[in-house]
Amino acid sequence: MSLFSSKFSKIVPFFIALFFAGILAFGQEHEQAVATDSAAKNEAESFNASEVILHHVLDDHVWHFWDGHHGTLFLPVIVYSSERGLETFSSRNFYDEHHNIVAYNGYTLEHGHIYLNGARVFDVSITKNVAMLFITAALLMVVFLAVARGYKKNAGKAPTGIQSFFEPIIVFIRDEIVKPNIGHHYEKYFPYLLTLFFFILFGNLLGLVPGSANLTGNIAVTLTLAVLTFILTNVSGNKAYWGHIFWTPGVPLPLRIIILPVELIGIFTKPISLTVRLFVAITAGHIVLLSLICLAFIFHSVVVGGVSSLIVLFINLIELLVAGIQAYVFTLFTSLYIGQATADHDHH
Repeated sequence: MSLFSSKFSKIVPFFIALFFAGILAFGQEHEQAVATDSAAKNEAESFNASEVILHHVLDDHVWHFWDGHHGTLFLPVIVYSSERGLETFSSRNFYDEHHNIVAYNGYTLEHGHIYLNGARVFDVSITKNVAMLFITAALLMVVFLAVARGYKKNAGKAPTGIQSFFEPIIVFIRDEIVKPNIGHHYEKYFPYLLTLFFFILFGNLLGLVPGSANLTGNIAVTLTLAVLTFILTNVSGNKAYWGHIFWTPGVPLPLRIIILPVELIGIFTKPISLTVRLFVAITAGHIVLLSLICLAFIFHSVVVGGVSSLIVLFINLIELLVAGIQAYVFTLFTSLYIGQATADHDHH
């Protein structure tokens, strides 16, 4: 673990550098937005902290990195309507040269939703979070294919390179999370749990990079992960698991009538808790960081900006810890739920 700690200590300065780059990028984006509006309003009045924060936290059809069109990635729009069928075009068409939202060919963009002649369309566009999902998945593939090659190359030898960094984490997940909660038949579920842990971890860490998308702070993403756990848990449930739900042993018959709906509700509260816990923890962290950064633009003070930046730096380091904790907690509870559903009572 000392090797892992030394490598991790080298990553922290990298995220600190990214943090300061993020403040600069955030400031440039704000100044550009103010410049387009300053002809009619005072800068102090034109800055709306809540709108800026929500813009960074919520999903969007464009991806802003820094000021103006040059720092904006316009993503593909894919929509379907009964009136026109399937249509694709660039989200650039929704913006004029001053970056104001405009209508395009009958389509309008309002609060992240697309309408055709006033009617909502079926939107399957490559939004910012979808693009971030592809990036995270691609990164996972690249990293763990390299780790797999390392295992084959160093069979029977000490791990080297990227394998030496990830092997302690993989062993920790197997020995401290999966095996204790699932038991002797953990191998069947280990690939899913390993993928789940690293997908959440990578999504959390990439979300801290300036200009990135809030992937794991999107409730649709956390809900999808929770539903996958829900399906796997209940499909794997054995006779004892369902027997405890529908006919709890050792309980008087009148109480079983009360316990049954409670147990049934409990089946659905588990994925709900998984969904909300990850969504709230990541989104709240981003909102706190952005709120502190906004203080410099609200008060127009170098002192306030400097103090808030130091606080943000400290919180950003805590967010690195939170990123790992949330991945750990989601994987831990998933292992626990699967273990409860597949427990072999005769074996014990």
